[in-house]
Amino acid sequence: MEKLKINIVIAGRSYPLSVNSTQEEEGMRKAAQAINNLISNYEQNYAVSDKQDVLAMCALQFASKLEISQLEESSTDTGVLTKINALTNLVNSHLE
Repeated sequence: MEKLKINIVIAGRSYPLSVNSTQEEEGMRKAAQAINNLISNYEQNYAVSDKQDVLAMCALQFASKLEISQLEESSTDTGVLTKINALTNLVNSHLE
């Protein structure tokens, strides 16, 4: 499949990109919109004069959300595996 050429604007700067599908394009556009919304929020609520500082705070917020989500997933997976093992042991004990 031929790559699609798109243009994404983040913090007033234009970035030409190539994507593999319309789904990837939609994801990129939604991500750019989320970043731009967060930038606006920081600029309205905090005395930030440097775009680099705002972008760093945006990156930190998105990265921390991802890390927290992965930690919660890992914790959930461990809990589920513990329950599955307990059920497996219970079933095995009744089959013996």
